[in-house]
Amino acid sequence: MLRHALVALALFSGVAAVHAESPNVPDSTTAYTQQIQQLRAARVARLNAPSGWLSLIGLEWLKVGDNRVGAAADNDIVLKAGPAHLGTVTEGKDGSLHIVLVKDSGATIDGKVVTSAALIDDAHATGDTHPTLVSFGNANFYVIDRDGRKALRVKDSDAETRKHFLGLDYFPIDPSWHIVADWVPFNPAHKMEIGSVIGTIDKVDVPGKAVFKHDGHTYELMPYQEEPGGDLFFVIADRTSGKETYGAARFMDVPLPKDGKVILDFNLAYNPPCAFTPYATCPLAPPENRLDLRVTAGEEKYRGGHPH
Repeated sequence: MLRHALVALALFSGVAAVHAESPNVPDSTTAYTQQIQQLRAARVARLNAPSGWLSLIGLEWLKVGDNRVGAAADNDIVLKAGPAHLGTVTEGKDGSLHIVLVKDSGATIDGKVVTSAALIDDAHATGDTHPTLVSFGNANFYVIDRDGRKALRVKDSDAETRKHFLGLDYFPIDPSWHIVADWVPFNPAHKMEIGSVIGTIDKVDVPGKAVFKHDGHTYELMPYQEEPGGDLFFVIADRTSGKETYGAARFMDVPLPKDGKVILDFNLAYNPPCAFTPYATCPLAPPENRLDLRVTAGEEKYRGGHPH
């Protein structure tokens, strides 16, 4: 549930979703630096894509029943873009969703000119199914589900956060933070609670833990997987959090273990969407992943902040 937004947004961004990559154990500092820079450039391209995280302009929670949507002040949900009156989104008591568009709204539903449709939210978009996309001008929305609560995730390629993106800042690339950790599998999987910035708590399956040493001390990190067999996803914090780095967490996408080892490359630690926008629903670093050391690698705190 926690990463539905990332998956859905990748599908709509026009940038292909990618699996986690870790640079090879560096043969030379120059080669390693080039690999890191290439992966960082790809990260910026995804972040700043027309439908990337920087395009978010709204997170509008639905109520059960009718929700009139549009840019005019007399709507139940007032959008920052689009026609004065777009239509009505109805949430049933059973969680079903339906939209009826206002005549001449100019909106499309999944690229089609129709007057009404059922809506699929991100929690129920499985396999090749995508959340239903309602588009109008340069903006669009789809429905997300967070712990049974549903909201419109609204995006605009002309969002101020995208137009005024200041780029990303990083600690200097340091090959010593490319760490080959021991992988200790859990059988059965360990259960871990993951909170979020909107107050939800999910219980996730942890397939194992990464154990590594730094400056003579031993540390552990626990990932989870959004899908069975998928990459490892680490939500971490450390003693730089809230100072040089974003306070709530940083993320790492890590390839699956091989031969009892897993590569933790902290040079690729990156900020969650909530570092750039107030309209995301990011997970928080759990107590298990709060490291008592300074991880001086990866993305630093975004200097641009975001509007509230």
